[in-house]
Amino acid sequence: MAPLWAPWRMDYIRAPKKSQKDCIFCEKAQSDQDTENLVLCRGLFSYVLLNLFPYNNGHILVAPFHHKAEFADLPSETRLEMMDLAAQSMRIVKKVLTADGVNFGANFGSAAGAGIANHLHFHIVPRWNGDSSFMPVLGHTRVMMDGLQETYLQLKPSFDKLK
Repeated sequence: MAPLWAPWRMDYIRAPKKSQKDCIFCEKAQSDQDTENLVLCRGLFSYVLLNLFPYNNGHILVAPFHHKAEFADLPSETRLEMMDLAAQSMRIVKKVLTADGVNFGANFGSAAGAGIANHLHFHIVPRWNGDSSFMPVLGHTRVMMDGLQETYLQLKPSFDKLK
């Protein structure tokens, strides 16, 4: 089995872990500091934000306001809004960031790879042809083309139009 190297995620791995009671998604949902929290858009039941520890530039998360681990446990209007926000987010990153494609998914449960298993969320990761270059393989380094704040400011106007 070949190892998957992702050293750029070490900041996330080394970060102090919050207690079971604390939830970053609940905290950001309840905060009014959207710019500081990189929240791009709020719906009635869910919201869109940039991932603090992205796999690629423009790595977006869609999270419900409800603190639930299972998608099926959410009310149907929340599930529908999340899917709609995910679809619109994919359209925006393809247009604004000129992404050639996106990876879309979710990890339900820690066994499935969820870093925050108690509050479900979707991942939308923009991809570009050739974005998997030699750097991660040979240099153990991922080249991030833009900072989080710069990416936020680039995407925010398009998300503001969704309201």
